Amino acid sequence: MPTERAWRRFRATGWVVSAGLSVFASLQWKGRLREVEHRAEEAERTRDETARRRAVEERLRIARELHDSLTHSISVIKVQAGVATHLARKNGDEPSAALLAIEEASGDAMRELRSTLDVLRHEDDPSGSGLDRLPALIERTRSSGLPTTLHVAGAERALPVEVDQAAYRVVQEALTNVTRHAGPATAAVHLTYGSRTLTVRVSDDGNGAGPAPVPG
Repeated sequence: MPTERAWRRFRATGWVVSAGLSVFASLQWKGRLREVEHRAEEAERTRDETARRRAVEERLRIARELHDSLTHSISVIKVQAGVATHLARKNGDEPSAALLAIEEASGDAMRELRSTLDVLRHEDDPSGSGLDRLPALIERTRSSGLPTTLHVAGAERALPVEVDQAAYRVVQEALTNVTRHAGPATAAVHLTYGSRTLTVRVSDDGNGAGPAPVPG
């Protein structure tokens, strides 16, 4: 029969083995838990990427449909109105107010449609979705005949996506309005980075093409 000393050794060995198995089981469980968490994160990331890709594809589809269905028609209207205006003046007649309004409205519609298409095509574009596209916008504005300068003050930093895109939209809309309504002018875009703020200011020195605005 086993002696008391042998039983004590057996029990001690049992405790060591039990502790070892417990540690091994704990490590296995933690490893398994990390694997499950990793799979969950990967599934979430894949789902977000899929949703983002589908959104981009849908925007591009809408842009193509707008381009195919509207751009051509509006271009034809603008060209025909312009030809009619030219022929009327060539014959010594003054074009009707309705004809001039059609020519101007079709030109405005073309500019706004191009702006909308630009937004649809570049939204969520990883190569540029916000203020990083500002230099290209400034260059396009200059090439359209509006001298424009860009001034940046403060330390530039990465911005939340929503803020970055909203700031770009503000500048884009402001420059569009200057081009349309300021008359002969120059424009200046000012970005000021604060510690926790971004200030956007767009100014111009034009006199406007229409009547003076009524304060209010």
